[in-house]
Amino acid sequence: MTVDDIAQVAEIERQIFSIPWSEKAFRDSMESDNTIYIVAKENDNVAGYAGMYLSFEEGNITNVAVNPLSRRKGIGEKIVRDILNRAYEKGVRDVFLEVRETNSVAIALYEKIGFKEEGIRKNFYDKPRENALIMWKHNL
Repeated sequence: MTVDDIAQVAEIERQIFSIPWSEKAFRDSMESDNTIYIVAKENDNVAGYAGMYLSFEEGNITNVAVNPLSRRKGIGEKIVRDILNRAYEKGVRDVFLEVRETNSVAIALYEKIGFKEEGIRKNFYDKPRENALIMWKHNL
C-alpha cells in the first residue's frame, strides 16, 4: 500500500465497517516500521487490502477488506496469504486477529488458511455490540 492508495482504502472501509478507520489512521499506521499494509488492485483500483502490526515474532492482522464490487474472486484469500508470507519474511511466526462472531464468510476464509479460534473478546465491537472471536495461526 502506498499513500496514493489511502483514499480508496478509506472509502472501502466506510462502505464495509460500522466504525471505519480514517485516512489519517491508515497514514499514521503506515509510518511505523512495525506494520505491513498491502493492497490488491484491479485496473489500478484498490480491490482489497490488509494490514498487520508486528511485535517481535507475533503479528496482529488489523484490517482485511475486499471492495464489495470485487468479491467472490478469491481476492480476500490472496491478500491474507500474501500478508502472512510478508510477515514470515520479517520473522513473524504466530499471527492473530479478531473477527465478528457472526461474520461467517470471514471466519470460513480464516479457517481455510489455517487460523483456529482460541478465545472470545466479549462485547469487543460496537454498532452493533458483538463479541469477537480471537483466531490464531501458529508456526507460519
